[in-house]
Amino acid sequence: MSVSALSPSRALGGVSRLLQVVSLLGLVLLLIKAAQLYLRRQWLLKALHHFPSPPSHWFYGHKREFQEEGELPHLLKRVEKYPRACVRWMWGTRALLLVYDPDYMKMVLGRSDPKAQIIHRFIKPWIGTGLLLLEGQTWFQHRRMLTPAFHYDILKPYVGIMADSVRVMLDKWEELVSQDSHLEIFGHVSLMTLDTIMKCAFSQQGSVQTDRNSQSYIQAIKDVSHLIISRLRNAFHQNDLIYRLTPEGHWNHRACQLAHQHTDAVIKERKARLQKEGELEKVRSRRHLDFLDILLFARMENGSSLSDEDLRAEVDTFMFEGHDTTASGISWILYALASHPEHQQRCREEIQSLLADGASITWDHLDQMPYTTMCIKEAMRLYPPVPVISRELSKPITFPDGRSLPAGILVSLSIYGLHHNPKVWPNPEVFDPTRFAPGSTRHSHAFLPFSGGSRNCIGKQFAMNELKVAVALTLLRFELSPDSSRVPVPMPVIVLRSKNGIYLQLRKLSDPGT
Repeated sequence: MSVSALSPSRALGGVSRLLQVVSLLGLVLLLIKAAQLYLRRQWLLKALHHFPSPPSHWFYGHKREFQEEGELPHLLKRVEKYPRACVRWMWGTRALLLVYDPDYMKMVLGRSDPKAQIIHRFIKPWIGTGLLLLEGQTWFQHRRMLTPAFHYDILKPYVGIMADSVRVMLDKWEELVSQDSHLEIFGHVSLMTLDTIMKCAFSQQGSVQTDRNSQSYIQAIKDVSHLIISRLRNAFHQNDLIYRLTPEGHWNHRACQLAHQHTDAVIKERKARLQKEGELEKVRSRRHLDFLDILLFARMENGSSLSDEDLRAEVDTFMFEGHDTTASGISWILYALASHPEHQQRCREEIQSLLADGASITWDHLDQMPYTTMCIKEAMRLYPPVPVISRELSKPITFPDGRSLPAGILVSLSIYGLHHNPKVWPNPEVFDPTRFAPGSTRHSHAFLPFSGGSRNCIGKQFAMNELKVAVALTLLRFELSPDSSRVPVPMPVIVLRSKNGIYLQLRKLSDPGT
């Protein structure tokens, strides 16, 4: 009787002691974590003490300042106030060095530091470990394998394909401006550049500019880009498990799935066509293969060197990089020309004298439009398509002015800040194409629209060709003016987008010779 009466109390006592042990263990782990975070912050403060930093909140860092003033306006204030570089605290235990000086840029890009893993692990679920995220020997092997896809013999016939895609877009614009002369162009340009990369690099047939699936892919890329930047700035979303449970995590997963469905379909379709009788031999006999065929042949001929996962990662990477960055570049270039009608007209006259009706723009024409090229470069200075890149120092570095950093520090190379640095570019907010006149001189790392060093953009010649074709054919067809009621607000979301779209007013020219 007494034993049975004591059993429940003993059980309760055992549970109570277990809870006490668990609570004590939890408290100890919490204290250890707090100590780790404190030591991490102290290490960062010591490592970065040579560089200026505006006052920051111990927990929020500089988050409020960037939110209140806007990301890029606050950046430009720092560029003007602090020479060369300054510290940005993301929150209490994460800080980076923000660099916008050409000498600093040259030093960092001349090394072989890896890209910042803390950032790229958020991108990996989307584009996998392709050329953008690979490091070391594997990156070198993939880069060497894919470089022939950008040989000039491959790029030459692409000019005609680019022109066809641009004309499809301009035909759509003609229909739309007959109802309303004001048009948001970024979405249309994105579809056009996706159409171009699909045909040039992935052997796609038919236009994707009216395809609903392509529009879904473009929206998915836009969504996942915003979500990645949002996650980078949220201290509570750094843990993968926690992030997956949030609404943003679910949204990110769905957007990645949509993007993967699109690229999987492209790979599947090309594989099916190669399996048709005679097609494989026909493609194999070409002197140069396009991007996707290089990947597929590497997989078929040496399966161990390129897995299906590697193949999909490279396709995801180039599908994004081959259309989103060029869409940003073209859209902002057209906005810059719309805002400066005297330069726009001078470009138009140059193109008219070269192309007349533009019916047959070719590779040889692209080097014969010097003033248009100057305007394109000046627009990319003001609006760099990729506004920032990052590195994580693998070994200590000492800069030319004697200041140094230890290994493990994140370095954010602000291309936007560099291009707007008044110590590098006098009157940086003024649109002045003569900065890029033949014979003009500047620091080797003052202008980096395609990054620099060994990891510069593999497709920069492809991109420049597409920019020139798009600008030339657009100016032959339309007169561009800005929409004064909707001035675009530049916003860095992996590529440079506009917070409120890029709206232009288009007037159809009466004929190509006007």
